[in-house]
Amino acid sequence: MAKIKRNTIQRQLVIAAVRFLADHPTAEEVYDRIVMEYPDISKGTVYRNLNSLVECGLLGRVSVPSGADRYDHILSRHYHIKCSRCGKFMNVENIDYIQGLDEKVAAATHYKMNHHDIVFSGLCPDCAKAAEEEEAQLLGDDAN
Repeated sequence: MAKIKRNTIQRQLVIAAVRFLADHPTAEEVYDRIVMEYPDISKGTVYRNLNSLVECGLLGRVSVPSGADRYDHILSRHYHIKCSRCGKFMNVENIDYIQGLDEKVAAATHYKMNHHDIVFSGLCPDCAKAAEEEEAQLLGDDAN
């Protein structure tokens, strides 16, 4: 039988911070949010509660290659995208989670699959526009 965890004020603060931030915050961002109102809370307390909330299924953790893990209050399976320039991290909307992908990977690798997380990488619209403007400026400078 699973151990029932107490619903402490610290756990409530962590869940509230993740929901308030709503943009898949890192543990550091969750801590920074909570410490604004509760300066005596320790980083260790926040990190322990994040891990505990993930373990008991009340929060999701998204592992990001070459970056800090992010935390999600949306528990249904979905995909994410990260801007490779500014770091903006968000849900990919209107794309269904590919249910059969786990089975295909299991058949190909003989792994017993749990699930899959996919984080897409690209330039957000603002960064893409800025990159185009910078490139146009460079090309304009080269013409002079």
